[in-house]
Amino acid sequence: MKNTALRILNPFIGLLVLSQAGTALFADKLPHKVFETVHEGGGMLLFTGVTLHVILNFGWIRMNLLKRPGAKA
Repeated sequence: MKNTALRILNPFIGLLVLSQAGTALFADKLPHKVFETVHEGGGMLLFTGVTLHVILNFGWIRMNLLKRPGAKA
């Protein structure tokens, strides 16, 4: 279940990162309303996606990044 969710979520996060970069790079070429909608809405979706990604991978994060010094593996 978790792997299936991550297989859907990870490409979605990648597309949102590209969308954020694209709207940032072409901000002066886009109409203000389009920029505001896409960049702001995409930012909120990106934050939500990254939060879900961290939640789904927290076991790995805890094992690999939150080790206590001196703890045996």
